[in-house]
Amino acid sequence: MRLYPKVIPIISREVVQRLMQDGDVEVETMRIADAEMDLSAIMREYLAAEERVNQATREALERRGYDASKFNQVKREMADVRGFKMGDEGIEYCINQMLEFLLISRNVEEVFSADNVMRTKIFQSMKKHLDVDDEIDREARGRLKHLQEGTSAFEVEYNKTIEQIRRARGLI
Repeated sequence: MRLYPKVIPIISREVVQRLMQDGDVEVETMRIADAEMDLSAIMREYLAAEERVNQATREALERRGYDASKFNQVKREMADVRGFKMGDEGIEYCINQMLEFLLISRNVEEVFSADNVMRTKIFQSMKKHLDVDDEIDREARGRLKHLQEGTSAFEVEYNKTIEQIRRARGLI
């Protein structure tokens, strides 16, 4: 699952609306936008932290003289050193931050539900928007049926097609 900056406001809006509709939280009408912005800030900070890890990874690759093929391996090392959670653990981290926010925020009047109930609802809203990479991959492979997988021509066209689909969907 990957968090795209353009879906952050959508996720925030859905989470606040769903929690309010289900009676899990109470938010004054005048403060709904502020509550959404607070949830967005949590996800944006996560992305900023990920970018700092990416930058440290690029610097480490350069210092060590590695090529880009070692990026993911070095990124895992950098993330571990910095205590940064990646992948599904990163999503769990964001959800935990959101739950803490809901309990202490001035924009949320009252929290009525248990953490595990709200965690499930927040995860469902996030998952709906974060699973787009699998859809994009299927669509790209469908468009490239005329090329044999594993060839350099396939890889070049695959990367171009992925980027085109992401642009078309407004993800980048």
